[in-house]
Amino acid sequence: MSLATASAQGEPSLRTVLLKYFDSQGFIFFTNYKSYKAQQIAENPHVALLFFWSSLERQVKIRGKATKISTAESLKYFITRPRGSQLGAWCSEQSSVISSRQILEMEFEEVRRKFAQGEVPLPSFWGGYRVVPHYFEFWQGRPNRLHDRFSYTIKDGKTWNIQRLAP
Repeated sequence: MSLATASAQGEPSLRTVLLKYFDSQGFIFFTNYKSYKAQQIAENPHVALLFFWSSLERQVKIRGKATKISTAESLKYFITRPRGSQLGAWCSEQSSVISSRQILEMEFEEVRRKFAQGEVPLPSFWGGYRVVPHYFEFWQGRPNRLHDRFSYTIKDGKTWNIQRLAP
C-alpha cells in the first residue's frame, strides 16, 4: 500500500509499505521508529493510505490516524519474520545516510555474529503502527471518465455516512 505522511510543517512524503495485516481496529504496518516516516508520524499522526489496482481501474483511499501498536503485538509479528529480516531490522538505521553498501553489509555481518546463538530479540526502535481509519473512498474507473466514487466518513465514532461523489 502507499502511505502518505506529512511533517508538522505540512511537507508531504509518500512511499510504498507492506500492509502486514488489518483487523477491526485498523491497518497495520511495521517500520523502524527512527525512520523518516516515523519522525513525520510523531510530528503529525494524520496519514493517508492508497490501494491501487491499475488493471482493474480501481482504488481505495483511506485517511486516518497512525498510532504505535503494543510491544507485545510487535513482538508477535517480529518472531514470525525470516531470521535475515530480523537481523536486517537491527543493522539498518533506516532513512539515515550511509557512505556505501559495504558499510551496511558489514553491519549486517556484525549483527549476525552478535545473535549467532539463539533468537534475535525485538529491537526497541522497531515495531508497528495501526492506522485507525475515519475516511474511505472507493473509486472505480468507468468509460468517458464517469467514474464511480463513494466516500464513507465516520460519525460519532461508530456510524458511517456514505456519499456518492462526482468523478
